[in-house]
Amino acid sequence: MDSLSQYRTIVQTILSEYSDRRSTDEIESQCCFDLQRDHYQIVNVGWENHRRVYGCVLHLDIKNNKIWLQYNGTEIDIAQELVDRGVPKSDIVLGFQPPYRRHLTEYAAS
Repeated sequence: MDSLSQYRTIVQTILSEYSDRRSTDEIESQCCFDLQRDHYQIVNVGWENHRRVYGCVLHLDIKNNKIWLQYNGTEIDIAQELVDRGVPKSDIVLGFQPPYRRHLTEYAAS
């Protein structure tokens, strides 16, 4: 399996596992996968204490054979999850970091 196919499988598996663990009767964690453009998100939808809950909690993209972490509003270290599943740090970009600071991390700058 080439790295792109492998990365797609890893990202989809991580997000699906997280979504399955987090969904409740009141709030559903939905996986939103754009397989043609390699955009992957989890969106929470529902109601809690008479208040509407809606929003993206996790967003990853695959661009130029690298996994870009665009947003992480969860308690998990998604970058470490990727590394634990075989993705080299050189293929992970912390997209939520400003470009001028990315080279200071142990991950790819872009």
